[in-house]
Amino acid sequence: MVDHLLPKPVRTMIMLSVMAATVMNQVDTTIANVALPHMQGTTSSSREQISWVLTSYIIAMAITTPLTGWLADRFGRRKILLGSIAGFTVVSGLCGIASNLEELVLFRFLQGASGAAMLPVGQVILMNLNTAEERGKSMAIFSLGFILGPLIGPLLGGWLTENFSWHWVFLINLPVGALAFVGIWTYLPERREEHTRPFDLFGFGLLILCVGAFQLMLDRGQTQDWFSSTEISIYAGAALLGLFLFVVHIITAKHPFVRIAIFADRNFTVSSLLGLVIGVLMFGTMTLLPPMLAGLFGEPVMDIGIAMAPRGIGTFIASIIVARIIVKANMQVMAFVGLIGTGLSSLALSGLSLQSDLWLIIVAGLINGFALNFVFIPLSTTAFATLPSHLMNEASALMTLLRYLGSAAGISAVAFMITRNEAAVQSRLTEGLRPDSPIVAWARPEIDFSAVEGAGRMVGEAARQALMVAYVDAFWMLALLSFVAAPFVFTMRKPKGGWMANRPGGAAHGGE
Repeated sequence: MVDHLLPKPVRTMIMLSVMAATVMNQVDTTIANVALPHMQGTTSSSREQISWVLTSYIIAMAITTPLTGWLADRFGRRKILLGSIAGFTVVSGLCGIASNLEELVLFRFLQGASGAAMLPVGQVILMNLNTAEERGKSMAIFSLGFILGPLIGPLLGGWLTENFSWHWVFLINLPVGALAFVGIWTYLPERREEHTRPFDLFGFGLLILCVGAFQLMLDRGQTQDWFSSTEISIYAGAALLGLFLFVVHIITAKHPFVRIAIFADRNFTVSSLLGLVIGVLMFGTMTLLPPMLAGLFGEPVMDIGIAMAPRGIGTFIASIIVARIIVKANMQVMAFVGLIGTGLSSLALSGLSLQSDLWLIIVAGLINGFALNFVFIPLSTTAFATLPSHLMNEASALMTLLRYLGSAAGISAVAFMITRNEAAVQSRLTEGLRPDSPIVAWARPEIDFSAVEGAGRMVGEAARQALMVAYVDAFWMLALLSFVAAPFVFTMRKPKGGWMANRPGGAAHGGE
């Protein structure tokens, strides 16, 4: 029986199980961030050493994700998803009982490696649970886990750490993983594989070199002062060399690790590249707001969570609307409107000042979450609209990888912009802090420059203003990126019979 012909209660249970795994996976990309200081104290490690708890997880996810396509082709989606959930859950328990830094970093690496298959395999399973006309609904549900997971992570991690201990940010995965495993084991049928091919070890090695070096460059760049560091230059060189050799290899090899036919499909290529942009936009904004609210506005953790929550509300509302209109809607127009809306929300945030209240952030977050889903769902659906079913596993893994790389690039890019812009602006502002300056006399007439305290207050105020300018510039750049990317959605082509048409041998009919 084809998956979308399964009884509705069975499909519902499969969908709930896949979503539990997806949310668990995405929450773990951010849940450990807020617990790092507590882990640092427990493991007696330095700030740089404890950062490897995050780095090891991200690198493992990045280098393992491309492998999931071949594994799903070879062993079946059901087996790979069950193995991924089981491995992720068991290693989460090991992370929770780790007693030193070495164990924690090792188990986090294994956690990232074992959980890499959840998103790409889960996405294909959800698509095959529905006919082509209903596929947009499944992607709307999938988007909730993908977008809401990273938003929930810091809040849940902070609450667990404050009320219990940092160990529970990992132990919380045990019941969720167990339920997801039982659901998939019970309800998802096994499929006999029809498409198997030799494993291209050399091609996979080149891809690991490229992705691993690139991820290390992004993660370590900020702390090592980027290309003034020999370490970062080596990573960049290795990533470029690996990319060049990988492209040459997949063009010339008989059975390459990544089949070039995937990129011949224009819809998949455009959707994947725009998915990379979405990763930058989503995680770029998510990276900027919490430290800005805490550092410049002095907001407590719970108020920051309240200010960020409307973004999730916007995502939820958009999922309901898109699921209802996607069958008849034009995917290009939806994605275009979504990117413009995302840009407008970033543009609104660029109007922030040190005198702003939380309402601007709340409204912009609501628009941002709503608009992102108007992009994410059409791109996720269109990417597979014209792709042959035997390429879906591999294509989903590649698309997920590009989202991860976009997320990592977005986080690193905004951190770089904030650091450099803050230093440059503060230098210019400090130059004008003189007793004879009419602007200083007008703005701070009470300041006594002859007193150490007065001079210190002025320097501190200049630092705050410079940091605010740096945040505003970062929001401007995210808005510009959204507006520049928006027209490219019209390079996608409409399939014969419409965006949601069933195609013989297409995605809707693909076997497991």
